[in-house]
Amino acid sequence: MTSSPAPPPVPSDAPGGRGPLRRLRARGRDEAHRTASPLELFFDLCFVVAVAQAGIELVHSVAEGHAGQGILDYAMVFFALWWAWMNFTWFASAYDNDDVLYRVVTLVQIAGVLVLAAGVSRAFEEHEYLVVWLGYVIMRVAMAAQWLRAARATEGPERTTALRYAGGVLTCQVGWLGLLFLPEGARPWWFLVMALLEMCVPPFAERGHGTSWHPRHIAERYGLFTIIVLGETIAAATVAMKSGIDENDALGELLPIAAGGLLIIFAAWWIYFAVPVHGHLRSNRQAFLWGYGHYLVLASAAAIGAGLEVAVEETVGKAHISTLAASAAVTLPTALYLLTVWALHSRHFKRGITQQLVLPTTALLVICCTFLGHWAVFAAGVVCALSVVAGETLATTRPAVAAREGGPVARTG
Repeated sequence: MTSSPAPPPVPSDAPGGRGPLRRLRARGRDEAHRTASPLELFFDLCFVVAVAQAGIELVHSVAEGHAGQGILDYAMVFFALWWAWMNFTWFASAYDNDDVLYRVVTLVQIAGVLVLAAGVSRAFEEHEYLVVWLGYVIMRVAMAAQWLRAARATEGPERTTALRYAGGVLTCQVGWLGLLFLPEGARPWWFLVMALLEMCVPPFAERGHGTSWHPRHIAERYGLFTIIVLGETIAAATVAMKSGIDENDALGELLPIAAGGLLIIFAAWWIYFAVPVHGHLRSNRQAFLWGYGHYLVLASAAAIGAGLEVAVEETVGKAHISTLAASAAVTLPTALYLLTVWALHSRHFKRGITQQLVLPTTALLVICCTFLGHWAVFAAGVVCALSVVAGETLATTRPAVAAREGGPVARTG
């Protein structure tokens, strides 16, 4: 994104003082024991409500044989959720002072995501984006207000950065009106243009002065949201499994999907947290590219749960698609998840071509599992589990090499 140097550390007590209202000053990168706050965890949980709604609508679209349109709608809605979450996360890492006004504005953003969630069904079924747009307006205007508050408390290059963020956020919000008024065929292209413009705001805003985000805090926040999304995936698959058993008494047919799905999700968790990635986040360019890439990580993780629901519905005869299509609904997002996690941070901790190839090879084998009929999901789960075993085995047989080269041992892939 940007190669601007990291700002000098700000004193850890930058938020300063106590009281209901405090100046919104930058926090320091030297803070020890910086962890996610209860408000941030609450923020994540409320966002997952909207992620779940998008997943439900994706299931319906794929199960009815409209996979192409469903995936497009899912990509658009998920971008709105992910982008608003990501902007809040990076701002909070740099400026969270936890005073009353900061909390209230954050709660307004949470209200916005709940409004957006209420409009997801209409966006998928009728391609009507008014409610989704209103929810996004609430989240983004609140975010701009936070940046304006930060600008008021600072001066010089830091103030310029905050004003650029606020202006960029509000300008892009006006552009999103195109989704309400343009013809339906033009909306996907307009979405692509606006998404690219949104992603250009941070490099433009931080040109010359970067915000003081905290590497450990950022890594933890992304990890926590990944855990919550994987948990929602398990919950959605469990509900679908229960429904299939209760309504169709299909325990025998559903057990391979249940076992394979659990193996996939367990492996997804293991692979993501195999190494502490915060050490890789040393500059804006590294950290922001890593953060942007998580659109694919989080979207694919949520889509795995939707795929498992589709596989269950196809098995019990409720989905109007082939077994091959239902299997692909699980294997393709799983392969995408493996490849993006490898590309974003796992590959930076590999030692040798053998370790580097484990996750890409696993992704290829998972795709091949698509053609195994009703055993596709189970086979994909076994392949993912074996990739974890392979990663652990390679890590234990090459610790001396990794230590000599001065990096952590990659425990998976």
